[in-house]
Amino acid sequence: MTTGLRGFLNRLTASDSELDAEKLQRDSAKCGAVPAGACRRGQVVSVSGRLRTVAYTPRTNLPTLEADLWDGSDVVTLVFLGRRSIPGIEPGRQLTARGRIAIRDDRKVIYNPYYELEAPR
Repeated sequence: MTTGLRGFLNRLTASDSELDAEKLQRDSAKCGAVPAGACRRGQVVSVSGRLRTVAYTPRTNLPTLEADLWDGSDVVTLVFLGRRSIPGIEPGRQLTARGRIAIRDDRKVIYNPYYELEAPR
């Protein structure tokens, strides 16, 4: 992150989404979470960010609830096996999730993560 005049000028010319991404990355670092962009397969990590999308995927043998967690650097998909819905897991909510990173279809995934919801803002 730049400081001084250069940082001020960068903030003036940055888009809203760029500023939001920077804020999410700062918040994530404050709570000690690993940036999603730095997560690798097999690591046990704690990631923190905002849920972008939440989708129920009906399957004949095992329904799943999938939520995309964005921390400003990358997306980690949280997959809750056997769940149709979870109170509080909704787009726009901030949360911290812990679990082992897996790769599915070239995407970072955590299956059945431990999670903590942050209070709505």
